[in-house]
Amino acid sequence: MKPRTALAGAAALCLLPAAAGCGTDGPHPGAATARGPIRVWLSTNAQEVAWGRQVVEAWNTAHPGEPVTAQRIPAGQTSEAVISASIIAGNAPCLIYNTSPAAVPQFQAQGGLVALDGFPGGERYVTARSGAPAGQYRSPDGRFYQLPWKSNPVMLFYNRKAFAAAGISTTAPPLGTHTGFLATAEKLVSSGAARYAVLPSPSSQFFQSWFDFYPMYAAETGRPLVAGSKATFDSDAGRAVAGFWRRLYAEHLAGREAYAGDAFADGTAAMASAGPWAVAAYRGRVDWGVTSVPTRAGSAPEQATFSDAKNVTLHTACANRGTAWDFLRFSTSREQDGKLLEMTGQMPLRRDLTREYPAFFTAHPQYRVFAAKVAHVVEVPNVPDSVEVWQAFRDAWTNSVIFGRADPAKALTDASTQIDELLR
Repeated sequence: MKPRTALAGAAALCLLPAAAGCGTDGPHPGAATARGPIRVWLSTNAQEVAWGRQVVEAWNTAHPGEPVTAQRIPAGQTSEAVISASIIAGNAPCLIYNTSPAAVPQFQAQGGLVALDGFPGGERYVTARSGAPAGQYRSPDGRFYQLPWKSNPVMLFYNRKAFAAAGISTTAPPLGTHTGFLATAEKLVSSGAARYAVLPSPSSQFFQSWFDFYPMYAAETGRPLVAGSKATFDSDAGRAVAGFWRRLYAEHLAGREAYAGDAFADGTAAMASAGPWAVAAYRGRVDWGVTSVPTRAGSAPEQATFSDAKNVTLHTACANRGTAWDFLRFSTSREQDGKLLEMTGQMPLRRDLTREYPAFFTAHPQYRVFAAKVAHVVEVPNVPDSVEVWQAFRDAWTNSVIFGRADPAKALTDASTQIDELLR
C-alpha cells in the first residue's frame, strides 16, 4: 500500500476552494482524496488492451485494497459520443485512456472532467513528463483537464513495390514538394502501379481532415487550425494545401469513393497518411517506406505534423480520485511508458524518447523517425466548440476540395468566417 503521509497535505489543500482537484467533488464529497475501487476505459485497439491488462494486473498486485477494473470503451457511433453520454448519465469511469484532445473542451463544458493540476504536484507531473509540448494541452483557463499520453505523428507511408513498378526510386522518392508529389502521383496511376496514389477517407466526419489537410498545413506553417480565437487557414499556406488536394481529386489521383477496407494494405492506393501504429499493422503485408508529408518548399526533418494524440482524462463521476490519480501516474511512469512503446509502437508523449528508451530504438530503428517528430507535433486547438469548429472546416473541405462543388479559396474564407463567429 502507498504511504498516506502525502494525503494529509492533500486534504489540507482541499480547504482552499481554488484547488480544483479538491473543489470539483460534485456528487462525491471528499472524492479528491478518497481511495478504493476504480474503473477505467481503454480503446478497442487489441495492442492497447493488452497493455492495459498488464498495467492493471501490476497495479492490483501491489494495491489489493484499491482494485482497478478495465474494459474496452463501449461501442457507439464514436468514442466521443459514448463518453459524452456517460458524463450526462453520471456513470463515466474514473479514467479514460482514449480521449481525443478535440473533445476535451466539450467534456469540460459538460462538467465531466477533473483538473489534474488541482492534485498536489499535478502540474509539475504533466509538464515534467511531456516537456514543452504539454503547453498545447492546457485549456483556455490555463488548467490541465487531460494528461498528454501518447502521440502518433502523421507521416507519409509509401509502397515500395508500387513505386518500383512505376519506375520511381524506392529509397529517395521525390515526395518532398507539392510539385514532386503530384508528378509522382501521376506516374503511379498512369503506369497502373496503383489505382490511386492516395486514398484518405472522403467522408464528412469532423476528424477526417486530420489525415489530409491538417498534417500538410501543420508542416507548412507549424500552426494549429485556430490561434488566438481566430481561424488561421484562410492564408496562402491554407490555399496552397487546398489547391494541392483539389488537383489530386480533379485528376483522379485520389479517390472520392468511401472504401471498405485498408486501401494501402491491399495495394489500391500507393501511399497513406498514418502514424507509427501502422508499422505493426503493415508488417508482412506491405513493403513500405516512410517520409515527411510534402510542403511547397520541400519537407525538412524538423517540420511539424499533426500529433494524432490520445490522452487520459479523469472524470468527476469518480468517487475515489485519490486512487485514480495514483493509478494515472503509475500507468504513465517511465516503466509503463516503455511497455506502451514496446507493445503498441505508439509514442508516449514523454520528452527525449530515444534517450529514455535506447534499447527499443536500437532494436526497432524504423520507429526513430516517429520519435523525432514527437517534439514537433501540432495539436488540435483547445478551444470551446472544438468539434463544431472542425465540422465547419470539414464541410467546406468536402464540398469544395473533394467534390469540386465550390471554389476552394472561397470555401476556406467562408469556413474561416464561420469558425471565427463560433469562437466569439
